[in-house]
Amino acid sequence: MKALIDFDGARVFTIPVRAGYRSFEACEGMLIEGPQGWGAFCPPRECDDLAAARWLTSAIEGGTVGWPDPVRGRVAAAVTVPAVGPQDAAVIVTDSGCTTADVHVAGQPEDLTRLEAVRGALGPAGAIRCVVEQGWDAVTAAQLIPVLDHAAGGLEFVQLASTTAAELTALHPRVDVRLAVDVSGVLPEGLALSDIADVAVLTVGPLGGVRRALRFAERSDLPCVVAAPAGVAETSIGLAGGLALAGALLDVPFACGLGTAPALTGDVVSPGRVLTPVDGYLPVAPMAPGPDAARVAEFAVDDDERIAWWRRRLTVARELL
Repeated sequence: MKALIDFDGARVFTIPVRAGYRSFEACEGMLIEGPQGWGAFCPPRECDDLAAARWLTSAIEGGTVGWPDPVRGRVAAAVTVPAVGPQDAAVIVTDSGCTTADVHVAGQPEDLTRLEAVRGALGPAGAIRCVVEQGWDAVTAAQLIPVLDHAAGGLEFVQLASTTAAELTALHPRVDVRLAVDVSGVLPEGLALSDIADVAVLTVGPLGGVRRALRFAERSDLPCVVAAPAGVAETSIGLAGGLALAGALLDVPFACGLGTAPALTGDVVSPGRVLTPVDGYLPVAPMAPGPDAARVAEFAVDDDERIAWWRRRLTVARELL
């Protein structure tokens, strides 16, 4: 099947982040065409080769073997609220039409006014989750999480970044707010996942595709939420994989953290196919949208050194599949 994938013709692109979205980095990667459709290979530059190989497995899955059949045609989405001021945060939430917000925090005083503004925009029935941008030890997290919960008028959960299983083990019994953990980044080291968290965050790229993530969810003893990796804004081609996972899960108890497309200044698909939430929902499709030639040309990388770097990364990842 790999022989049918157009690796040699993969285009390198980069899409900048919108002004004010300092929580995110530009989306850079390669567009790969398979016999049945397209994928986006966009592993973070700092990830190791084995992690990049999982991202590649995810990128080629939809265009080769395809995704599992969905059990729903759309999923509720959470709007992403980056580290912006309270007025901008309220506008982002109101314009999104979503009833759930993923609010980025970093342990700064302005986090509280941002959360208060989001609560004001959502109203009492809306759900707010905090996405922590930096690693906190158990003591720091235990001190800050109740303060964040109070400012938000109640949190659905807090997603911690770069926190070890040992720190989570110490923290879990000390807070009343549910803890969510990206299972691709934290290994329980012999512990049950329920010993260190209350919600499992499934990220398709780092886990190696929709099927691998679905198998994890089937074995998990925790409720799952589908999301883009923290701080990562993906193209609509990349986001389609997360939506395929959310569409195939038997139970989707939380809005999916896939409303990240607005963080980018553009997309590689035509404007009508950009995966931006409408009335709080995103569609589940049998395959990713195809790239638009004009948009790909707009965001194409023309630096020979960067193109060579990505081709080397692709070659190494292919060898590890």
